[in-house]
Amino acid sequence: MTGQKLKNVYNGVMIKLTVEKRNDKDTAAFLRANGKIPAVFYGKKEASTPISITLSDFKKCFREAGETSIINLVGEGIDVEVLIQAVEQDAVSDVYTHVDFYAIEKGKKLEISVPLDFFGIAPAVRDLGAVLIKVMHEIDIEALPKDLPKEIKVDISGLTTLDSQILAKDLVLPEGVTLTVKPEEVVAAVSEVKEEVEVAAPVDVANIEVEKKGKEAKEGAEGEAAPEKK
Repeated sequence: MTGQKLKNVYNGVMIKLTVEKRNDKDTAAFLRANGKIPAVFYGKKEASTPISITLSDFKKCFREAGETSIINLVGEGIDVEVLIQAVEQDAVSDVYTHVDFYAIEKGKKLEISVPLDFFGIAPAVRDLGAVLIKVMHEIDIEALPKDLPKEIKVDISGLTTLDSQILAKDLVLPEGVTLTVKPEEVVAAVSEVKEEVEVAAPVDVANIEVEKKGKEAKEGAEGEAAPEKK
């Protein structure tokens, strides 16, 4: 869906997850006490529908799909393809406490953020001692659900000089995938390592002068206190 940016991608594997519709009596505390977690799915043409999921089923699903697969939610009166939109966890126990699913529209393009997978060796790093700078770790694309890639590969072997850069337009995209960022956006670059020069601490001449005068005054006072014996 154009304009709806999702932090999920599709890797060609359809995973089913059994869910149940949730009513007002199914409080979050009640569900969690019975091994379930509250969730909701919604979309451009899907009304927000509260559901519940068995915690063990979701953990297995999330372990297999991560945030990289389209999931088919199934249950009584429910059969919808979704992407995981958000997962909440308890800050102390890390137990999943709530899940948001986004219902995709078949035949409609989605705008998503796809992870970048850097590979290869940059000659500028290997031969010139430069440092690789990954300006982006993910990139925004648009594609039909069936064409969504798991990741976008980035070959860094073209970074041969200290002013080399990889731009968004240089990426090799799978068929059916287009960028939604500016072509000139920098994806990666190299930077020359500069040696740190140790700078001596500044000398306070005024303090030295004061200390010197104080010493002379002290020596003079000692001389007066001890007159020469005759």
